[in-house]
Amino acid sequence: MKEIIFEVLEDIDGGYTASALGVGIHTQGDTLDELKQMVRDAVDCYFDTETERPALIRLHFVRDEVLAV
Repeated sequence: MKEIIFEVLEDIDGGYTASALGVGIHTQGDTLDELKQMVRDAVDCYFDTETERPALIRLHFVRDEVLAV
């Protein structure tokens, strides 16, 4: 695997959650910097060897907008 993509959502109460697409990795952080470190740690824990570990981690930020009617 060359790349792993995480879908990142900003929580209503603050903080962020990230879920890998196609892989069972989920994590969270209170700040963006903390989230990035938690994602790196989660990827390191999930993949056993350096050859299995992806070379790139991509964060895809999803933004929900609510419109009042």
